[in-house]
Amino acid sequence: MEERESQDKDVLFGLVGKRISYSFSKEYFSKKFAELNLTHHKYVNFDIEKITFFPEVIHSNKFKLKGMNVTIPYKQDVFLYLDKVHKVARKVGAVNTIKITKKGKLKGYNTDVIGFRNSIAPMLKEHHTKALILGSGGASKAVAYVFKKMNIDFKFVSRKPKKKKQISYADINEEVLNEYGIIVNCSPVGTFPETDKCPKIPYQHITEKHLFYDLVYNPKETLFLTKGKLQGASIKNGYEMLEIQAEASWEIWNS
Repeated sequence: MEERESQDKDVLFGLVGKRISYSFSKEYFSKKFAELNLTHHKYVNFDIEKITFFPEVIHSNKFKLKGMNVTIPYKQDVFLYLDKVHKVARKVGAVNTIKITKKGKLKGYNTDVIGFRNSIAPMLKEHHTKALILGSGGASKAVAYVFKKMNIDFKFVSRKPKKKKQISYADINEEVLNEYGIIVNCSPVGTFPETDKCPKIPYQHITEKHLFYDLVYNPKETLFLTKGKLQGASIKNGYEMLEIQAEASWEIWNS
């Protein structure tokens, strides 16, 4: 009887993604629940091979699940399964937080926006007026949204550019780097365990006027950041961004 009552009280949160054993979120929220003495709260990883498995995750946990985070590669695909999407997430085109209402409805949000904005803002200087965004996934869309709001001109850098706002890695030369003082890595290149890799840009043209920001947080200093630092650039990894967006997710789930 006591065991059943305990199960009835369980409150479940989780992360949806693919190959997410390294997840920041599970460790962060498990620690948070312990500190707040929320003994019936649990955070788990829903590691799914295809987004089509998402409805089964919801159905299997429908009486306990209260909130979710979404990561690579499903921040865009998950739109198909939501009942409602917050206006910012809709404008960004990516969802990384889902609130499950008392009626079982799923509402999508984007907390990457506040995480990125609040973590990069203190590092920006007057000459940081243009940015290169490396990668074109869901996180890069939140970065682009923030830059647009900050009136910072930007271009996406992609291996296969298809749109007007995109250029290829081969297009990046000294002239381009003299013009674009902010470089944000939104690709997974350099993430543990492949720490010997980095985005292919001509690092020899980087100067102390550049700001390197890597959304990757493991390792703490990626090869991308190391190469930027060696040229005198200011550097920052994505850990603080993750902390900020996690707290924003917590507020949404409890609102």
